[in-house]
Amino acid sequence: MTVTLDIILVILAIVLALVGIIGCAVPALPGPPISFFGVVAVFFTSFSNIQLSTLIILGVIMVVVTVLDFYVPSLAVKKLGGSKWGSRGASIGMLVSLLLYAWWAILIAPLIGAFVGEMLYLKKQKEPVKGKFKFLLKTAFGAFCGMMCGIVIKLFYSCFVLFFVVKEIIMGLC
Repeated sequence: MTVTLDIILVILAIVLALVGIIGCAVPALPGPPISFFGVVAVFFTSFSNIQLSTLIILGVIMVVVTVLDFYVPSLAVKKLGGSKWGSRGASIGMLVSLLLYAWWAILIAPLIGAFVGEMLYLKKQKEPVKGKFKFLLKTAFGAFCGMMCGIVIKLFYSCFVLFFVVKEIIMGLC
């Protein structure tokens, strides 16, 4: 019975760690928390050498990474004078490129989305859009850069967790 449960937990851990990495780029999936649950799955195997303190530290880092992911794009947009609409537009652009399987557009679509989001915000505020191309481009670039920084931070954490999960599985089985 224990061997069967260990096999299920190992498969679950690897799947969660891989889905967590995918979740770093897909706005609808919370990558770091999903990756963290991969470590939790390994923790409950019979061969695990993971200490509870290590699990807690990885959990705290996951919370910090998740919080940073919410604030970094907003800070980048605000720094360049933009709005939350640009940040949301970048996320929508990323989601659209993923849903349409347009992997080649994964870097262009968020920038366009941020640009359109900022343009819609100006229209909502009844400000003239004409003559603000440079401003729109600057704020869209800020939203895009902030979103990419968030993705890189999440990706770094989730890749580390995948490495940690695989290492624990290999060390536990040897």
